[in-house]
Amino acid sequence: MKIAVFSSKPYDRAFLERAGAGRHELTFFEARLSPETVLLAGGFPTVCAFVNDRLDADVLAGLARGGTRHIALRSAGYNHVDLAAARACDMKVTRVPAYSPHAVAEHTVGLILALDRKVHRAYARVREGNFALEGLLGFDIHGKTAGIVGTGKIGAVVARILGGFGCRLVAYDVAPNPECLALGVTYLPLRDVFAQADILTLHCPLNEATHHLVNTDTLALMKHGAMLINSGRGALIDTRAVIDALKSGRLGHLGLDVYEEEGPLFFEDRSARVIQDDVFARLITFPNVVITGHQAFFTEEALTAIAETTLENVSAFEEGRPLVNEVRAT
Repeated sequence: MKIAVFSSKPYDRAFLERAGAGRHELTFFEARLSPETVLLAGGFPTVCAFVNDRLDADVLAGLARGGTRHIALRSAGYNHVDLAAARACDMKVTRVPAYSPHAVAEHTVGLILALDRKVHRAYARVREGNFALEGLLGFDIHGKTAGIVGTGKIGAVVARILGGFGCRLVAYDVAPNPECLALGVTYLPLRDVFAQADILTLHCPLNEATHHLVNTDTLALMKHGAMLINSGRGALIDTRAVIDALKSGRLGHLGLDVYEEEGPLFFEDRSARVIQDDVFARLITFPNVVITGHQAFFTEEALTAIAETTLENVSAFEEGRPLVNEVRAT
């Protein structure tokens, strides 16, 4: 099948071509899918999109006019897709529900360790010949309470790793995970997880109920100096409220792999330009903040799984088989 791949990078091309060799005809566009680029998809039955491509009603209508009948997301999240509009256009939407929970979970723990032991600051000092230890004091993760919001595949791996560090594990989820219960995780109301956690990490989906889950009110529940990690979805956090909490000292450490307004920034080299986002620019001035550019998923194993699942979804659509990874409007 002919597939238009938007927001493609060299690594996307390498993994998708390897996974689709002999099965599909892939055309790669570096541009993001938007009202300005939607005409590029004309004549392609399937469009392969990523997290910062626009898939609102106008773009979907334009795709439908060009003959597209299937959106193959190469991501787990689909909050950027207007599913009701897709249904109105008689368009199927598939995703990659799981690729490597270990990739995201391990990156999450990497952020925790970097913040705790000030690895980012120590690295910069040593390169300048400064071997002083003042300002680099950390804490033992062993014995701390780790709060996990969302205990699906990724949250369960995070629980297993942090349990290995000797953390007390508390969690919130609408449906407790038996695997986490077996690890000794204690499920609590969300307010209690915020209140008890020394380290709070977010692994829940983004929807109306979880938008700005971390806000002024929930931050006020947290222990003074607690650590917050988000490798889930950017808009789980009210960034302005988090900045206020960092300034007051209420929040002691912040690790982000996602940002609610990341679209104009992430996945591109902006090093020669002035960052126009004043909120993000303020975030990166804090010495107790570590931000990575949505790279938690970025491992050999994860990219292989993403490519294989994405193209299997395309094959199922082409052959009229059940779309086990379809997402629909509710």
